[in-house]
Amino acid sequence: MDLGLNGKTAVVTGASRGIGLAIVRALTDEGVRVVAGARTLTPELKETGAHVLTADLATAAGAGALAERALIELGGVDVLVNNVGGGEGEGQAGGFLSFDDQQWLGTYELNFLSAVRVTRAALPSLVERGGAIVNISSNGARQPGMGPIIYSTAKAALTAFGKALNEEFGPQGVRVNTVSPGSTRTSMWEGAQGYGAQLAGALGVPQEELLRALPGQAGMTTGRFVEPAEVAALVAYLVSPLAGSIAGADHLIDGGAIKTV
Repeated sequence: MDLGLNGKTAVVTGASRGIGLAIVRALTDEGVRVVAGARTLTPELKETGAHVLTADLATAAGAGALAERALIELGGVDVLVNNVGGGEGEGQAGGFLSFDDQQWLGTYELNFLSAVRVTRAALPSLVERGGAIVNISSNGARQPGMGPIIYSTAKAALTAFGKALNEEFGPQGVRVNTVSPGSTRTSMWEGAQGYGAQLAGALGVPQEELLRALPGQAGMTTGRFVEPAEVAALVAYLVSPLAGSIAGADHLIDGGAIKTV
């Protein structure tokens, strides 16, 4: 299906791997010129043909530099995908009392304030072009007990941010939507240092066993993890003209894990 995106421009954050990398691939396949923001340039990201800008988006300086450079490289922004996020550091499988102020601030900088800062810088161009924004949140924003409290609450803030942003800038021609994946096949779950490994250690079970059982235990009726390419396909559709009346919505893609209406 032709999504009508050929020749458009996009900024994608957190693009080196996982969902972000899949989004870059989906957009470039549609003929979009992409500036990809990432901490590191991976071989897989380089192969997409996107223009990569390395920056630490958990900092104000990094987010500002990405937005400024992207506007120069692209000449304007039609699409912004705020994807960067994740759990930071050790101890993610602990409870509320295990997190100190530094971990709270670091998690909010990465998962919430990075989106605020890049969006603020890109919005004048997005308004001028009648663009679209997609924020990548999590189904944990709707069911906070599903993950680390610092991560889930930061994602809840991001989800609310998208709704409020659409109310203000929708009348100016900018559509804002949120995509909330459930457990997705990324390094967050499969990596040796990720949340999945830490949770398996806390539970005293092998990581492979945890990952096999998790979809069923999480109530995912599909019985499997979400694939990054599935999330990317949804994002590409939402930023396309075909989704011109979809605005201010939070789209779950979690294999049926969230049961509420």
